[in-house]
Amino acid sequence: MPYINNLIKISTLVFLLFVFNCKKKQVEDLELPIAQPINKVEAPEGMVWVEAKTFLQGAKNNDKYAMPREKPAHNVTVDGFFIDVTEVTNYQFSAFVDATNYVTVAERKIDWEDMKKQLPPDAIKPHDSVLQPGSLIFNKDVDAIVNMNNYAQWWTWQVGADWQHPEGPDSNIIGKERYPVVHVTLEDALAYCKWANRRLPTEAEWESAAQGTNTGAIFTWGNDASILDKNANTWQGKFPIKNESRDGFEFIAPVKSYPANSIGLFDITGNVWELTSDLFNVNYYKQLDTSQPLLNPKGANDAYNPANPYLEEYIIKGGSFLCHASYCASFRISARMGVTIDSGSDHVGFRTVATRDMLD
Repeated sequence: MPYINNLIKISTLVFLLFVFNCKKKQVEDLELPIAQPINKVEAPEGMVWVEAKTFLQGAKNNDKYAMPREKPAHNVTVDGFFIDVTEVTNYQFSAFVDATNYVTVAERKIDWEDMKKQLPPDAIKPHDSVLQPGSLIFNKDVDAIVNMNNYAQWWTWQVGADWQHPEGPDSNIIGKERYPVVHVTLEDALAYCKWANRRLPTEAEWESAAQGTNTGAIFTWGNDASILDKNANTWQGKFPIKNESRDGFEFIAPVKSYPANSIGLFDITGNVWELTSDLFNVNYYKQLDTSQPLLNPKGANDAYNPANPYLEEYIIKGGSFLCHASYCASFRISARMGVTIDSGSDHVGFRTVATRDMLD
């Protein structure tokens, strides 16, 4: 969900917990289903079936934006499964919170003694005014950039930002029921999944769903990069200073604002990054035996990211409204980044999956 990973100083808190290496079409007037425990074999409401198939996972030969961690490409076989048509929305997440009284990570009091266990030994405790519940938000007031590798220039730790207050304590989600829920961490998403009797997709499942009826496409709609703006909510213009909004939205958009892919999935690319259940290891693909297709892979056994060595990260997929060719170019199916279990931001969300054994 988009975003995250490279330790910078604790003064921004942003990258100690969460840093990334990195149309407007009228929303359909259709009630969004509230996730309920699944007990039927037919496709649950709000989900589609992804057929079992063998496809090419990882960087494609003609992808000019492919990064080393996406290589080598390799064939995988993934069994069929159900996946949410959209990212989990504020409306759906509200139902979960109302039913369980769940409190998200961004809303909880920060325990410095617990936090520093994840940080370098010489980490300095930030001032109490900073060490307050909150989350990362994109700084919309950036007017100049000195170094594109300094992510702190466009990320801000916002005290009081959470899923109900996406831009800070003075904001709310009234009228945004159809927007993806954001400022949720992996821990939060797993709690939602437990309640709904669902789970997060593996990276391979996510790529299978993003491919739709394809088996080796760069983008969820195929290989034509020129129609990106028509198919996904990303950044146009000069990142992060000026977004020209040629795709219809300057920042986050309601779900179903762009066309679905070939199997009916909306926003599988762009809008918000999506959490998966796989550990993020930049060397994982290089360690695979690619002599034959991998069957239902579940990712690396251990996390490894030299840019964020102190924290265990999980893979996020799909890119977000902040993705631009000069920044992360993660509007491609093979793009992969990492996020820690307790990191959230205003461009990370999730969607869930279910398998037939979960329906029995």
